[in-house]
Amino acid sequence: MTQLSTEGAAWDTRFSLEPGVRPSTAFTLLERKGFGHPDTLADHLAEELSRAYSRWTLETCGAVLHHNFDKLGLLGGASRVSYGGGQILEPVRVLVNGRATRSCGAVSVPVDRLVTDTVQDFFRTRLPELADHLSIELNITANSSPGAVHAEGASLDRHSWFAPKSVDELRERRQLLANDTSLGTGWAPENPVETFARHLVDWFSKPSEFTNSRPWCGSDVKMMVLADGERLDVVLCVPQKSGHVPDRTAYVANCGEILDECYRKAAIELPQFKTSFRLNARDIVDRDEVYLTFSGSSIESGDEGLVGRGNRVNGLITPLRPQNMEGANGKNPVYHVGKLYNVAAQRIAQALHVRFGGYAEVHLVSATGQPLDKPWQTLVRLSRQDIADHAVQEVVQEMLSRIPELTREIIYGQTFLA
Repeated sequence: MTQLSTEGAAWDTRFSLEPGVRPSTAFTLLERKGFGHPDTLADHLAEELSRAYSRWTLETCGAVLHHNFDKLGLLGGASRVSYGGGQILEPVRVLVNGRATRSCGAVSVPVDRLVTDTVQDFFRTRLPELADHLSIELNITANSSPGAVHAEGASLDRHSWFAPKSVDELRERRQLLANDTSLGTGWAPENPVETFARHLVDWFSKPSEFTNSRPWCGSDVKMMVLADGERLDVVLCVPQKSGHVPDRTAYVANCGEILDECYRKAAIELPQFKTSFRLNARDIVDRDEVYLTFSGSSIESGDEGLVGRGNRVNGLITPLRPQNMEGANGKNPVYHVGKLYNVAAQRIAQALHVRFGGYAEVHLVSATGQPLDKPWQTLVRLSRQDIADHAVQEVVQEMLSRIPELTREIIYGQTFLA
């Protein structure tokens, strides 16, 4: 019979370095979702909720209280569009699912008001046409995860996880421990096609020289790219806002402007490729079945968005690169490895690339309850074969030692999860 030890575990951490690795370079296959895509909206709103809550509790209570908003969902409403106008018929449902601490000692945290104000401010900035057409549904509990057996006289961390008598009861004030068994993945450098995809989607979906002078350009942009050594093929979706498109002729002309801009930027950034762009592939123009929206996003009518379905932490979806399925946005920035290890792994990979050159790939794997700066497993893969283990370990450990700084960067918006 195996006897269970009641003493604290001695954590076994392992560092592994695999030199001589070559990333696949025959093809680049990637996707990027723009600022108005429903999945991007869900990701960014969840992250903004976490930041707003973290700032309030840190500045009022002296610590970031326990919370997570990483299960947020957006359910599309209904709209009617016509050339030159349109209207919202049913609101977008914002399902704020998660957990949050509502009190710390005598301090009451106005969770519902914080969440509601943040949601409304987010949409006023991102999709102002929808700001007055939201149904905000709060499904926020204060239920602790498994891990505490109720016994008379017991006083365990889990018992006060979401209702501490003071910030001194927070476990992370004593030691930062991983909250979950999860992993973070990062790699560097990007190739020129990956960088171009990021630039082009942002050019059409964020405030830019292009969008600022073209109010008809919507933000629910999506780009799929396949490139080999000579050819670049792109399927691109860019909506137009119906109130600024008077007729079919204007819609077609606007599409021409978008395509002209695609080829212009490709000629500058990727002159080595023969490029082909296909825009709004589902359009049947002569039947007026076109990508025309009232707000600039499909979330206004039927589409849905969920945290974790959009871009990875580095802003891209790259099935031929290493990646994981963790939804980082909305997670607690103090100890949640699903967020911190993904950001840290990306930074470590970039630092290794800058310092040693070549390709770098990093995987940080946690074991729940283990010290946050000591991953259970650390796997580093490099294209260089002449790098000593200790030199790589120095870079890894230096980044992990700065997790409290990374937390503060995330809370105050200096680090943005793309």
